[in-house]
Amino acid sequence: MGIFTRGFGGRREPEAASLPPGQHLTDGFPVLTAGPTQYVDTDDWSLTITTETNDRQTWSWDDLMAMPVDDVEVDIHCVTRWSKLGTRWRGVPVDAFFEKIESTGDYVMAHSHGGYTTNLPLEDLLDGRAWVVFEYDDGPLPAEHGGPVRLLVPHLYFWKSAKWLNGFTMMTGDEPGFWEGFGYHNYGNPWREERYDRD
Repeated sequence: MGIFTRGFGGRREPEAASLPPGQHLTDGFPVLTAGPTQYVDTDDWSLTITTETNDRQTWSWDDLMAMPVDDVEVDIHCVTRWSKLGTRWRGVPVDAFFEKIESTGDYVMAHSHGGYTTNLPLEDLLDGRAWVVFEYDDGPLPAEHGGPVRLLVPHLYFWKSAKWLNGFTMMTGDEPGFWEGFGYHNYGNPWREERYDRD
């Protein structure tokens, strides 16, 4: 299944029209990380969703590989002002993981190997808006870009697409994640230039 964002359906718009304000195009894929690159073997990888009542559901790598996947083509936008158009990924819609999760939480904290966290409203992860991805550009997702598995939330600044994803914790109230605690915007909409908490 192909997922296409603005500028990739039908007649293509001019590239400038595909860029949020304050962004510039890059042909590369800059590597920006809050800490050292995490190297996680797929045999050791798992994803756990923990509800506000501490109920847990866990998926292994084999479980992930058995789930229906989407091929996704999207633009990505980094808070450091670069944008990359038409990036290609393969992964499982986040919706599939939450199908049987019972929770009253409206917010989620995404967790990564290495201790990184980022907070998101649950609604921004559902309805085909986010994926748990394991391939990039027709190959396994490299560790420097978050492999073996990262979160992909392309409608928000890219720090919300947590690298080395290993879990979600449901929250009934919102709490800041790693970068949000250092003054980044709590939501991070690139079209509104929500870079920092003063924006």
